[in-house]
Amino acid sequence: MNRRLIYLISFLFLFLPYPVLGKSSPELQKLVQESKARADIVEATQRAVVHINVEKIIRSRTGGQYYNNPFDLFNNHFFPGLRNQRPSPGQPREFKQQGSGSGSIVDKEGHILTNNHVIGEADRILVRLFDGREFKAKIVGTDPLTDLAVIKIKADDLAVLPMGDSDKMRIGETVIAIGNPFGLSHTVTMGIVSAKGRSNMDIADYEDFIQTDAAINPGNSGGPLVNLEGEIIGVNTAIF
Repeated sequence: MNRRLIYLISFLFLFLPYPVLGKSSPELQKLVQESKARADIVEATQRAVVHINVEKIIRSRTGGQYYNNPFDLFNNHFFPGLRNQRPSPGQPREFKQQGSGSGSIVDKEGHILTNNHVIGEADRILVRLFDGREFKAKIVGTDPLTDLAVIKIKADDLAVLPMGDSDKMRIGETVIAIGNPFGLSHTVTMGIVSAKGRSNMDIADYEDFIQTDAAINPGNSGGPLVNLEGEIIGVNTAIF
């Protein structure tokens, strides 16, 4: 075939009317509508998801070896993004241990639901909101047996995530995970409920986990797993 003819065919293809590519097909329009509806859900929910930074001063009698690590529930195997600043020889035997995770604002008073292993016994908790504001938080309550915790900030104009009913979720339903993996704030991933009632995982004393194929990475810990109604049906806890 003449090369000039090939160029002409290619040129005409680039400028063919869109209907030829199926833009007006009902099937494509349905996909577009579903995509926009999903984006609306994410836009409404991610404003209530926070980035949590924690810091604890570790004081050791053994010159740099630390113990009672409140951030080490999974021995950094599941969540390796913890940073330790150890002292050099001759310096005071203490260092800062830092970590990060996610959480969900659950009421206008500033209560935030997260994992217990995210906050541990932190000396300092800093919460960053979707709009960039930062607040110091205090621990309201912790439950190591279920690996859940509640912290609180004082702030106005807070977005809130409602609580859903995880018992009503069915295997195969679509779920969305929101968090701060690797420090990348407000990252959204989507998947399905892969299984329910997972236990004997040696993660917490009381286990009734939802398994999902939505991507969960270090830093997602404590963030919400939400249904398509924008309700919390789980707390992202571990990578297996």
